[in-house]
Amino acid sequence: MEINRLDSADGDFQAALEKLLAWDPVSDDRVFDTVNEILRSVRKNGDSALLEYSRRFDALEADSVAQLEMPLSRLQQAVDAISEDERAALQQAAQRIRNYAEHQKMESWEYTESDGTLLGQQVNPLDRVGLYVPGGKAAYPSSVLMNAIPAAVAGVAELVMVVPTPGGVLNQLVLAAAHIAGVNRVFTIGGAQAVAALAYGTETVPAVDKIVGPGNVYVATAKRMVFGTVGIDMVAGPSEILVICDGHTDPDWIAMDLFSQAEHDEDAQAILLSPDAGFLDAVQQSIERLIAEMPRREIIEQSMTTRGALIKVASLEQAAEVANFIAPEHLELSVDNAQQLARSIRHAGAIFLGRYTAEALGDYCAGPNHVLPTSRSARFSSPLGVYDFQKRSSLIGCSPQGASELGKVASTLARGEGLVAHARSAENRIK
Repeated sequence: MEINRLDSADGDFQAALEKLLAWDPVSDDRVFDTVNEILRSVRKNGDSALLEYSRRFDALEADSVAQLEMPLSRLQQAVDAISEDERAALQQAAQRIRNYAEHQKMESWEYTESDGTLLGQQVNPLDRVGLYVPGGKAAYPSSVLMNAIPAAVAGVAELVMVVPTPGGVLNQLVLAAAHIAGVNRVFTIGGAQAVAALAYGTETVPAVDKIVGPGNVYVATAKRMVFGTVGIDMVAGPSEILVICDGHTDPDWIAMDLFSQAEHDEDAQAILLSPDAGFLDAVQQSIERLIAEMPRREIIEQSMTTRGALIKVASLEQAAEVANFIAPEHLELSVDNAQQLARSIRHAGAIFLGRYTAEALGDYCAGPNHVLPTSRSARFSSPLGVYDFQKRSSLIGCSPQGASELGKVASTLARGEGLVAHARSAENRIK
């Protein structure tokens, strides 16, 4: 397998790295036009449009959207239907995610100044959140837990899940995860039409305040287009892993860590940085030997050959500098003293410390959220968390003395801006 090999000592290294990282998230005109038409139709025609698209795209036969809402008893049945091991794994993962999320809750606060003026911040949860869950073959119960549990911990009153069921196919693990995570309502709808229903509301599907969860290009495009009407978590790009290794980890482990993200899809990106050229060769050999064992071999090969890379760096310090430029979704520090190296990392969605911390643990059960910024957006954004389901309101309560003193400042600034009504409103309270 021909994998890109780069060396930071080469004169064209930066240009080659930027070319490797380039990814265009923009939907083509055909996707944009299709999604735009679906959004308009659902916004205008509500349930009737939703029914039409569910029949057309998912081969669902129903006389009303109400028939596409799943009774919550069906979620409990799914919990009972899955194996004991699966049930225990879901419950253990859910508890770890919940424990971590509890540490993220923002609390209201306030303070009073010497003149009696009160200032502060009031924190409230969102009222209603929509969770998009892929269906059919691409069914991810872990995504249900990761998106729903932080919302529940935040105190969101109602969590509405939409999940496509092409041909009526249901995934028991997804339904069981919804029950364990505390989902309140479930509709068997998907695609851009489900995003539209959540954003605008229909006669049956309630409008939400925020939409979270992964989906295909049509779903991602729809989320981008309804942003502003509702909040969204992020428009995620392909999955990414960057591994920094000092050359002392089993190369088979590192090869499989790279595969763990490359198997997501052909556009996924897996990169290894090491100051040890011989170790890069050893990992290359492990990749070529282990790929034969992979059920998703073709996807991994395309991902690794088009967007993957093995990169020689001068030192671990330089590896950290390169990592900060890449700003990866997942960053494994497979080195001694990983916590020390982590202090040099400013931009990464999640940092996995040490040789024994496989990125896959973060995907399922470590506790921190697996919804992470991609495509270098870790430079300015963070993992999904409880704080994404809370909002802040500023508190301002002036005492008579405070209103008088602040009124003088406000009056001067307002008149400087030519806003006389602002000035006079403040001046009314000046003693």
